[in-house]
Amino acid sequence: MRLKDIYNSNKTQISFEIFPPKGEDKAQKIDNLISELKVLKKYNPALISITYGACGTNRESTIEIAKRIKSEVGVIPMQHFTCICSQKQYIQDYLNEIEEMGLENILALKGDEPKDNLVCYRDFQYANELVEFIREKSNLDIAVAGYPEKHPSAESLDEDIKNLKKKCDAGASVIFTQMFFENDNFYKYCDKVRKIGINLPIVAGIFPISDYKQIRKIAEMSGAYLPPKMLEKLEKYQNSKEDTMKFSIEYSINQCQELVENGASGLHFYTLNKSYMTGEIIKNLSL
Repeated sequence: MRLKDIYNSNKTQISFEIFPPKGEDKAQKIDNLISELKVLKKYNPALISITYGACGTNRESTIEIAKRIKSEVGVIPMQHFTCICSQKQYIQDYLNEIEEMGLENILALKGDEPKDNLVCYRDFQYANELVEFIREKSNLDIAVAGYPEKHPSAESLDEDIKNLKKKCDAGASVIFTQMFFENDNFYKYCDKVRKIGINLPIVAGIFPISDYKQIRKIAEMSGAYLPPKMLEKLEKYQNSKEDTMKFSIEYSINQCQELVENGASGLHFYTLNKSYMTGEIIKNLSL
């Protein structure tokens, strides 16, 4: 099913994001990941997205995982794809491979330039160029990224939304946002997006927190705002993983339920390849 069909309703859709495992015992880790996704399948996800390493460093893994999600889990997989440092022919070959698998959707991203890459092609500079290329060279439906609290490299939120419009005008079907923990920031973002003339579905990025130090690092890298009251609790529970997870689940349930009640097109959970916290949140929502 295509993105434009998945998000063509008033129902809030559920989706998950996972990443290809790395390191030793990668095959076993992928088996474990598939097992976790089978647990999450009971929540009827619209799709499962798979992140993509810079310059295709985990291309083979993403393809293998996508095939297994489709055949073994029985859920629509959606590949991520970054264009920085990539050649047009490389991207064309990858698009062909995705379509040959019978997949219909892709998330198009600029990506971060790898620091240790010896060869970096300049065929693409921005994500809107990748969106335009995918639209011209394939029949895939295209998702793009949005940043409710602005991309870290953007001068301002308004400037970032102007860049979002370029991606949307180039041929996107839906917007998936970066994680956020303050719903008011998301609502303000959606208002600004609509006012500039973007009418695509906006899917909210949800990150269940399991580790205090980890979320501080991730927030610093992504620019995500951590509300003081939430941060105070996380600091209090930082030496207890159980208490941290319990608080985070409760926080996310409240956050997600409010988003559902306010008509969010979707909730996209950053699962970190684990099912427990995401499952605990979803089963307590009125969808």
